Amino acid sequence: MAGSDKVRVAIIGLGFGAEFIPIYQNHPHAEMYAICQRSQDKLDELGKAFGVDVRYTKFEDVLADPKVDAIHINTPIPDHAPQSLAALKAGKHVACTVPMATTIDECRDLVEAQKASRKKYMMMETVVYSREFLFVKQLYDSGELGRLQFLRGSHQQEMAGWPGYWEGLPPMHYATHCVSPCLCLPGKLAKSVVCHGSGRISEELTSKYGSPFAVETATFDMVDSHLCAEVTRSLFETARQYIESFDVYGDRVSFEWPRIEHEPVVLHRGEQPERVEVPDFADRLPEGIRRFTTKGVYDADETQHLSFTQGAGHGGSHPHLAHEFVSAIVEDRDPLPNAVTSANWTMTGICAHMSAMKDGERVEIPQF
Repeated sequence: MAGSDKVRVAIIGLGFGAEFIPIYQNHPHAEMYAICQRSQDKLDELGKAFGVDVRYTKFEDVLADPKVDAIHINTPIPDHAPQSLAALKAGKHVACTVPMATTIDECRDLVEAQKASRKKYMMMETVVYSREFLFVKQLYDSGELGRLQFLRGSHQQEMAGWPGYWEGLPPMHYATHCVSPCLCLPGKLAKSVVCHGSGRISEELTSKYGSPFAVETATFDMVDSHLCAEVTRSLFETARQYIESFDVYGDRVSFEWPRIEHEPVVLHRGEQPERVEVPDFADRLPEGIRRFTTKGVYDADETQHLSFTQGAGHGGSHPHLAHEFVSAIVEDRDPLPNAVTSANWTMTGICAHMSAMKDGERVEIPQF
């Protein structure tokens, strides 16, 4: 590493990925060392804007650079697994935006590669570092919720106009935003899943992946638990304001996500509802990156990446994600989520879509 406690980070993909550049630059244990983007013009534009001098247009050149300790991957979904695998085999720590992969075999290969390399792998799942999740986790850890009884997640987003690889994507292939909080809160892995598809998208969209459903809804049980969770996912041709939500039902207190953005969450204490403003958790972060829980890296909204603006800044999660990744490397511990957990959260969606295509047949989720 760059020093006794500095991690040299390279970011691959500078659409959404650019949101993380100043976070690493201001983290006390990170060095924002290099950026990689296929377009030389965009690469140079961002490099100059953020003061990053080491720039690559080829991923292979990043892997070959011995000064790179860790790679943060923000490329299109089909590239996540092969690039993560190549980075681990090159001896780099890996952070990768969701999902981890698109097949069970890819998930298995990544778990095995992480173990063989002894490097850190972290899927950068935003929801479990959002202020809403941190708030619920605090309630749960304190005992205020009581015994967990049921969890529900929902992620509905209109993807029209996004890059072509999104068109017709099976809804549950991008389900980690609603799956992860349901599993992370109780600290469990999903065991098996039943999923039903509903509605139909256009034939043009269906032809891309062979997935006809407008909406997929799944229920899954958990390893060594009496709990069950339900998740709903839509990507196209379903009218709904963007929402990444989760609800948690305890025997003492329950938490419900607002159905419209910017409204307060609701806590049910017994049968009495209470609207509550969720606090920010910037004080858990190094001082230099605390400001990034409430604002993006750009001054103008039109410059922010669409995923950031649609998701209302992803609940202030970005600096928490970067801090967890860097800290796991410096402290030589597993990040949350590690490779096994990332695979389980990803495969829950993959297996859910398999179930939907089999008319709701139960599918067991592989346990690595």
